[in-house]
Amino acid sequence: MASSEIQHLVSMTNDIAANLASYDDCSKRVADHIKRFWTPRMRSLLLDFVAAGGDGLSEGSLDAVQYLQDVD
Repeated sequence: MASSEIQHLVSMTNDIAANLASYDDCSKRVADHIKRFWTPRMRSLLLDFVAAGGDGLSEGSLDAVQYLQDVD
């Protein structure tokens, strides 16, 4: 079971992705938001979580994390 902190990060990522889903470049926008406003520790926890499977993240969120990894 993921920690409550990870669950919170997953929830926030999914919410950001849902709010930006109408944009053609949604993944880029979500990744940009995470890069600009999240601490390095938060980003690292999210990336580690995705590397371990990323259960609970929406498809848009997973795409954004992939984009974040590609540009980071």
